[in-house]
Amino acid sequence: MKTNHQINKFNIMTTRRNFIKQATIGTAAFSIGGVIPGMSAKSYANVIGSNDKIRVGVIGVNARGAALAANFAKQSGCEVTRVCDVDSRAITRCISSIEKAMNYKPKGEKDIRKALETKDTDAFIIATPDHWHAPAALLAMQAGKDVYLEKPCSYAPAEGEILIRAAEKYKRVLQMGNQRRSWPNVQEGIRALKEGVIGNVHFGKAWYTNNRKPIGVGKEAPVPEWLDWDLWQGPAPRVPYKDNVVHYNWHWFWRWGTGEALNNGTHMVDILRWGMEADYPTMVNSVGGRYFADDDWETPDTQVINLEFGNKLSMTWEGRSCNGRHVEGSSVGSIFYGDKGSLLIAGDDSYKIFSPDNKILKEQNSKIAIDPRNLMNPAESLDALHIHNFFNAIQKGETLNSDIVSGHKSTLLVQLGNISQRTGRSLRIDDMNGRILNDPEAMKLWSRDYEPGWEMKL
Repeated sequence: MKTNHQINKFNIMTTRRNFIKQATIGTAAFSIGGVIPGMSAKSYANVIGSNDKIRVGVIGVNARGAALAANFAKQSGCEVTRVCDVDSRAITRCISSIEKAMNYKPKGEKDIRKALETKDTDAFIIATPDHWHAPAALLAMQAGKDVYLEKPCSYAPAEGEILIRAAEKYKRVLQMGNQRRSWPNVQEGIRALKEGVIGNVHFGKAWYTNNRKPIGVGKEAPVPEWLDWDLWQGPAPRVPYKDNVVHYNWHWFWRWGTGEALNNGTHMVDILRWGMEADYPTMVNSVGGRYFADDDWETPDTQVINLEFGNKLSMTWEGRSCNGRHVEGSSVGSIFYGDKGSLLIAGDDSYKIFSPDNKILKEQNSKIAIDPRNLMNPAESLDALHIHNFFNAIQKGETLNSDIVSGHKSTLLVQLGNISQRTGRSLRIDDMNGRILNDPEAMKLWSRDYEPGWEMKL
């Protein structure tokens, strides 16, 4: 009789193999620690770490990565051994923070390739800019490391397909950081949805709002002494340094970033896809643009992505980077519409169920405060659940709450929205593998141009 460990590993591998068979039809060869506040002992019992320490390195520690490094360091059974960043100031800050909090000092390294050569690190967290996500994860798996990869899992769809193949080839655990998959009330709400609490669900809406400021018009300038600009660009074709890109504004440049759709839309679109049990769409379109300022910002600050899944269901994502008016009382969220009511999952670990006449039938709230607009660390305590799911997958074969097959599918939905936005037309999609049909121009954006020598290669 198979053990639970064997069954879980078999299920993971079977899912990956089925995806690979679908996603590669007709393709060419690829190139390249403590109790959580507000949680009961019963809830927390599922996230206690093993006595065997997992040694972790963190790549990209300027903002989100620094928060993740601190969170991982606090977990029982974990030690942060390596800190890697192209910004020497970020390395110093992160090492100092961990040393002060945990009374040990990780080693610092500028070059990801050297960091991955180390023998004292079992897994790596990838929290770099988007254009580095998939290449860094691939290099880590090739170095024999398990990977916790922040969303989005890839800059372009082809990179997500490569990561699925790589996780299978190198037999590594690869978790995407869409942490809401591990939040208990969100999980409970999704279970209720699938059990039919609002009947048949045919439409879902997700959104993100903020009040981001203009980024101005950048000027070419000398590279700061604390920054390795060549390594920062990494896989992306080289351009001169400008003074309005590093560190956060890269999100709004197509060369390195993926806009608000992948920056924040990935999280809530993933919840829709999870709850509606959707895989690949049949049609995608996007409208929007850079409306709020005349500056270097290239991606849309206002965007609506529509996705159809045959004649079965549809979903939409609305992004407003520069107008922070809430939807359903929340700056970020997802809502499902069924024939017997609606179910709202807002930006925190909560959900509400509404009757068809808008009466609240059930409201499940969290005791843990969350700020969805916090750029570094919106939900540290809850994110520990996702971290321990990653640990348990490594040590016990536990099924990942967000494996790379699932992560790729959710990332792909908003990537297709961006491709529609950039080509200016609706896209017809093969619902067996997510690929764009009969549009060679749009398919050029399925991958990306790489700096020579930095191509992703299995």
